[in-house]
Amino acid sequence: MIKFLILLIFFVSPLFGKKNIDFITVNKQIRNIVLYSKGKVINIYNIALGFEPVGTKIKRGDGKTPEGLYFIEDKIKDSSFYLAIKISYPNPWDIRRALELNYHPGGQIMIHGVPNERYDKTYHNSQNDWTEGCIAISNKQMLKLWNNVEVGTPILIRK
Repeated sequence: MIKFLILLIFFVSPLFGKKNIDFITVNKQIRNIVLYSKGKVINIYNIALGFEPVGTKIKRGDGKTPEGLYFIEDKIKDSSFYLAIKISYPNPWDIRRALELNYHPGGQIMIHGVPNERYDKTYHNSQNDWTEGCIAISNKQMLKLWNNVEVGTPILIRK
């Protein structure tokens, strides 16, 4: 019995208290987010994007989800949405491009769940692009992501 408990603790303990997502990709065209651990896919979720999802984000208010390499900058519990994970947009290239075009690049790009208030399940779902440039997933998926990702994790957002 003691050997069994030791083996159980040895195999199960790495699953608790350890963040196992070490890379994230967002595929805008096929509307999914892919979570990786040690080079292996551990989850794929359908997503909703900004209300004008085609193309890369250039300026504040354009409704586009950015494209590029970023990292998880912060985890926010107190949000207008069920949990939020801030992405490091804009990066230096985003800022330079926006300034060259005389625009403000925008910011506050997040991965988040559905709204805390005025939630409409017929609209706020992965079948509609309803965010202002963020990446939305279900609350259940958001909780799993929240519990298994750390600040600093790289995220690649592509077409």
